[in-house]
Amino acid sequence: MSAAYDVVAIGNAIVDVIAPAADEFLAQEGLTKGSMMLIDEARAASLYGAMAAGVEASGGSAGNTVAGVASFGGKAAYIGKVAADQLGEVFSHDIRAIGVRFDTPYLEDGEATGRSLINVTPDGQRTMSTFLGAANQLTYHDVDAQLIRDSAIVYMEGYLFDPPPARAAFEHAAVIAREAGRMISITLSDVFVVDRWRKELLAFTEQSVDIVFANENELKALFQTDDFDAAVEMLRPLVEIAAVTRSEKGSVILRGSETVRVDACPVEAVIDTTGAGDQYAAGFLYGLARDLPLETCARLGSLAAAEVIGHYGPRPQVSLKTLAEQAELV
Repeated sequence: MSAAYDVVAIGNAIVDVIAPAADEFLAQEGLTKGSMMLIDEARAASLYGAMAAGVEASGGSAGNTVAGVASFGGKAAYIGKVAADQLGEVFSHDIRAIGVRFDTPYLEDGEATGRSLINVTPDGQRTMSTFLGAANQLTYHDVDAQLIRDSAIVYMEGYLFDPPPARAAFEHAAVIAREAGRMISITLSDVFVVDRWRKELLAFTEQSVDIVFANENELKALFQTDDFDAAVEMLRPLVEIAAVTRSEKGSVILRGSETVRVDACPVEAVIDTTGAGDQYAAGFLYGLARDLPLETCARLGSLAAAEVIGHYGPRPQVSLKTLAEQAELV
């Protein structure tokens, strides 16, 4: 069945504030290195005031992924909630400017547009403190049923399991996609998300998901084991396709009894790992929507991840389409 869009993503619409930080700063602020912590608006204001000068960019995990799909030349759409405020306008402008369809109505009364305060240590690790704000107010009413039907793949971020109304939107979209014969994909997002919602994530994955994205730590947390190979075998029968990233070790792709291992793309220096998993998903989904072999999908994902970790910010700074053409992947 043909589709107007390669990927429609549903996620927390967030503006990222990214700044360099020392390990001592993390300790001083009580932050757990490499984690994602939900904070309130008052804490967001105080932490923002303490952070070093940085860059602001429209982000959010799923938003970053569709930005990557668009950079590859794919057709992408996004569903997420922002407020009718300055940051909301910035987010809306940024995502539309790169060619992604974004029609979700503004939140007129309620909290401000969400933002994620990301402190990046010299080793490239990012520690995220996120005020969800308006993003937390996404409901099933915001899900455009026709847009879901018009998209080859529906991509959802695990962060949406935190607020009940957003999870309801998540599940509503999955029902529409399933009835329309579209593929449903999910990223586990974060170890902390997995720890909070393990039972629910496993149930949703087994019942509704075709494609799972996870990093090694998230996968181990999902099955509560330190044995990577054992976790892989537990995941294998639950979904049609799984893509598990392992940082510098590359990625492992599962489909039925098939296992594909792909090396990570080399990089000159790791500057900021923010968005690496998001961009890996972008490349993989772009390839999958075009019926490319699994190995090529994974190589496109690795290519996109390598581009984004070479600079500050969670979205590509150069054309991923051009990089893919140069690498003879498309």
